[in-house]
Order: sequence, then structure tokens, then C-alpha cells
Amino acid sequence: MIATNYSNVRNNLKKYCDKATDDYETVIITRKNDKNVVLMSEEEYNNLMENFYIMSNKKYYNELLKRKEEVEAGNVQIHDIIEVE
Repeated sequence: MIATNYSNVRNNLKKYCDKATDDYETVIITRKNDKNVVLMSEEEYNNLMENFYIMSNKKYYNELLKRKEEVEAGNVQIHDIIEVE
């Protein structure tokens, strides 16, 4: 995570956008009066929103955890993929 002020980001916007997209850095842009903002890649943002959605649905999240534990314990069946024309 990088924290820098607004003027620095304004003068080096491409550099910080590249950091966010290429290096998956989160950039905290500090401003007066605690009006800070966050710069992150769209990919990171979408991942965050997906995780938020999954975790907000308690039933779905618990089912997901249960399935994860089953896979880790080896309680899985392997099937061939059948292509349908």
C-alpha cells in the first residue's frame, strides 16, 4: 500500500495508475480535512466487490466454507467432462 498526497498523484498520475494495475498496489491519496481517496485497479475493485457479495450472503458463504473443507479433506469425486453437441 502506498500513501501519497494529491499533488504528487496529480503530477505523476500515469505512474500511480501503473502501480495500481501492474503491481496491484493500493494507493491512498491523502487530502486535507481527512477527505482521502483510494486508487486501485478495476480488477482489484471487482474482486473486492465479489468477495463482499459472497460474504454478505451468510447461507452461501457457509456453504462455500463447507465445500472448501470437503475438498481439503479429500471428500471429492472426479468425473470426466462430457462435451454436448
